Amino acid sequence: MQETKALKETNFNFPGQTAFYRGKVRDVYSFQDELIMIASDRISAFDHILPRPIPYKGQVLNQIARKFLTLTNDIVPNWLTNSPHPNVSIGVKAQPFKVEMVIRGYLAGHSWRVYSSGERVLSGVTLPAGLKENDKLPSPVITPATKAESGHDEDISREEIIKQGIVSEQDYEMLETYTHNLYKRGSEIADSKGLILVDTKYEFGKLGDKIYLIDEVHTPDSSRYFYKENYAQLQSEGKPQKHLSKEFVRQWLIENGFQGLEGQSMPELPDEFVLSASDRYIELYEKLTGEAFVKAEQETLKSDIENAVLSYLQKK
Repeated sequence: MQETKALKETNFNFPGQTAFYRGKVRDVYSFQDELIMIASDRISAFDHILPRPIPYKGQVLNQIARKFLTLTNDIVPNWLTNSPHPNVSIGVKAQPFKVEMVIRGYLAGHSWRVYSSGERVLSGVTLPAGLKENDKLPSPVITPATKAESGHDEDISREEIIKQGIVSEQDYEMLETYTHNLYKRGSEIADSKGLILVDTKYEFGKLGDKIYLIDEVHTPDSSRYFYKENYAQLQSEGKPQKHLSKEFVRQWLIENGFQGLEGQSMPELPDEFVLSASDRYIELYEKLTGEAFVKAEQETLKSDIENAVLSYLQKK
């Protein structure tokens, strides 16, 4: 098996660093009053990290997130303050709310899997009867999930979030407003590029009395996109939609007998899948931003990232 060049993980020790956390995709370096997030090329699905990284995936995620944070900062303040390298984001250290604000405009992915099992209520939201996969919902719905430290995130209703004190009612109402407005903006931008923003998730944090949008925004890991062209025709013919998102990874895993369930083994990832996934991420970047993707140098990627962060820290 060919070993493709990709950033699987980092293990830096920066001056002033107070803590380190490795997430599913990002390596997070904590400092007194800020976070430095390095987007690796790791890829996860069904809450499991796949055994091989996807070249350029981290760069794609980081650059899309950076662009959308800039394009939405008139809606809600966000955490980002600097990006000294294509794989690196630096920003304020807000206390995360322990919920993901998932918003869905279409019945796809997890919502369809729940719906097709016969359930009609998702995260306390009742879905209309008579829908088929990938149908547009009458209006976008928020179906929150708890943010798990490890393992599976769990669907949870608005009422339970407030009842359990996970988020105060006042803050939650703000999160709902921000989520609807962000999804509207993201949908408009996607539409202008010939895409449909099917669903997405947002994470928020609080610093003092101020709520911030944190983490990634409108990336293929946090969002699902369809091509707008042929959407209506494919729906009327009952055919699958063409995705620009991580859904193709989940579908490949399902076809190879893995959904993260007990007793299932992660399949080996062939070279052609890894390279195809890389191409799909780059395709989404170019389609969504309208810009050519400029690949960061892979041979010196780790040292380039380290030097960029050290240079940033020295200038502070």
